[in-house]
Amino acid sequence: MSNPFSYLFSCIFVIAAHAVMLFNVFSSGSYESSSDAFILAAAVIGLDIAYSFVMLFFRQHTFTVNFMLLLIINMSNIFQSCFGGVSLDVKHYVTGIAALVSCQIGFLLCRSHKRIQNEKKIVYICMILVMIAIVTLTGSRSMWVNIGNFSIQPSEFLKPLLVLACATSITEQQNKVRVWKFYIVRENVILFIMTAAICLLQWWCRDLGSIPTFAAIYAAGFLLRICYPKAKFSKKTLIAAAIAVFVIACVGVYFAPDYVKARLFTDIWSDTSGGGYQQSRALIAIAEGGWFGKGPGKGFLCDIFAHENDIVFASISEEWGLLTALMTVLALLIMISAPLFDPPRSYYHGTLAAGVCAAFTVQMALNIFGSCNLIPFTGVTIPFISAGGSSMVTSGLMTGMLTAAQSPEFHRIPGKKRGANV
Repeated sequence: MSNPFSYLFSCIFVIAAHAVMLFNVFSSGSYESSSDAFILAAAVIGLDIAYSFVMLFFRQHTFTVNFMLLLIINMSNIFQSCFGGVSLDVKHYVTGIAALVSCQIGFLLCRSHKRIQNEKKIVYICMILVMIAIVTLTGSRSMWVNIGNFSIQPSEFLKPLLVLACATSITEQQNKVRVWKFYIVRENVILFIMTAAICLLQWWCRDLGSIPTFAAIYAAGFLLRICYPKAKFSKKTLIAAAIAVFVIACVGVYFAPDYVKARLFTDIWSDTSGGGYQQSRALIAIAEGGWFGKGPGKGFLCDIFAHENDIVFASISEEWGLLTALMTVLALLIMISAPLFDPPRSYYHGTLAAGVCAAFTVQMALNIFGSCNLIPFTGVTIPFISAGGSSMVTSGLMTGMLTAAQSPEFHRIPGKKRGANV
């Protein structure tokens, strides 16, 4: 490691940030026994130390994303363990560890563009298998596969797969074929069909809130394909694509289910016990929490459905204050923008980073703006902050893609060691 002092400083910073939050839990939190707070503190600080040690075994150019991810996940563990009273949320803690593990898996799988490029057929096969699983295993137009006491949302796994599909299609832009009077890239057509199929499947599952996320991933990949050297997208093609998107959006709104249309025109304050129940309670909680919050475990949103995922921004704002909620969002934005500080070294890695950034940004915007009644309520989760096993694991994989974009692998030089810094 070329700069061990930076690595050590990052470890200390993460632990100190969590220690300050835990001190707030001890001093102003609501708990029946001090042992609950001590267990939470031991779990959080223990994970900080353990993961900081494990990262030493992964050679990377930079560990910025890893430390930001650790910071965010343990912040989330503290938040989720305080809703309704301080007590370690074991389920969320375990899914957080799973997210950290999946981050390293995503890093190892995606850092070599040649390996992924050679195996890109597997990516499309996996997408097809996941879509088949959604149709056959989730039941009647559902989003979940129930296995005993566990529930899996297969559509979450389509997000990293779509990012990979976009990234592996970049180098195909110069391989055009003539169909009638048009020159097309076959993989672009396949990718468009796959994206359209995913969006239609989400409509079929009544999960319209996730469609903007998939559309954002595809749009990010599309913009990168336009910028690819010698891609030569004509203005007519771009205008036609824009018109097609507008028409599809209009058709989608027209054929949307009645409950979706109702959300577009609902006045939440005139229907506080019906369609506007969650949003009105969320806004009241944000207002009552103020800048610094009521205190960990002292909020009332813990009694509202989906307080830990769909309206988690409001739950954090109520107990910890709007300032802490905004700082949490800022931490997420810093993590996903880290590749801008150390730009990706290939179009493949650049597309990986762009797809992940697009997905995370749209998810955060949909959740926060929906909770604050700035847009119709969607029920989309905030990556790592909201509760949910499938979301945590796939978000971890996608964060591993960000790490791979910063520490790509092109070739190995025998006998030469790579340095790493933060």
